[in-house]
Amino acid sequence: MKAKDTPFYKKITLNCGGRIVLLQQPAVMGILNFTPDSFYANSRMQSVEQAVAQAGKMLNEGATFLDIGGYSTRPGAPEVTEQEELNRVIPIIEALSKAYPEALLSIDTFRARVAEAAVRHGAHLINDVSGGTLDQDMFATAGRLQVPYLLMHMRGTPQDMASQNQYPNGLVEEMVSFFAERVAQLRALGVKDILLDPGFGFAKDIDQNYQVLRRLKELEMFGLPLLIGLSRKSMTYKPLKVGPEEALTGTIVANTLALLNGADILRVHDVKEAVHTIKIAKKMLTA
Repeated sequence: MKAKDTPFYKKITLNCGGRIVLLQQPAVMGILNFTPDSFYANSRMQSVEQAVAQAGKMLNEGATFLDIGGYSTRPGAPEVTEQEELNRVIPIIEALSKAYPEALLSIDTFRARVAEAAVRHGAHLINDVSGGTLDQDMFATAGRLQVPYLLMHMRGTPQDMASQNQYPNGLVEEMVSFFAERVAQLRALGVKDILLDPGFGFAKDIDQNYQVLRRLKELEMFGLPLLIGLSRKSMTYKPLKVGPEEALTGTIVANTLALLNGADILRVHDVKEAVHTIKIAKKMLTA
């Protein structure tokens, strides 16, 4: 019996613009936000030049992917027009493609038109925080572009998701149903490389986030890579009664727990610390 025929098989390859990325060990995705209102002030890029410099630092520290966003999805974030989002992200993607041609770029958007423009200008992956719920054209766009698609669990919109955290049938159970339905839709539309993101902080309160973190291994039933975005979110600092600027310790601990429960990619603000976390976790798992 081949490994892929067993219930424990997990897809570990991604085709990123003709380059095959092997996720035999966890990788790091660095966050680059070209927004004035992202929840962590140090992640806000104020210019293309600053973004290029920060990207270089992240790549030198060991990032495999860079995630570019132009629309803050923190709870209660204000609406950003599609044109403004395009104006923010396209110049950065063009600049990063020129400065670091080997870098793997992800576009963080829930809009199909923004995703398509980003891929046309050099992005390799689509990171859709809405899981296709906010733009009915997103799945077909990902299938047509033939790029990896990051499917995140979310309810509502960034403006109202905090009130959408009631799960009468169980949070993880409803998440599994959400992923099962949408993975089938994506595959039917020709999307070959799918990654899953539980969506920590999206329509989930702090206790619900930790429930998902504890039960993360249950998502391995899909045999798909898991991307985990815990970096400096409220679940890593509110229990400690500090703010996001002091959340690095909580982030490292939460990321360690995620790695022990099957995470394949850590999406973070602090790349060097995430790379170190992966190395220590790997040492324990392989000793």
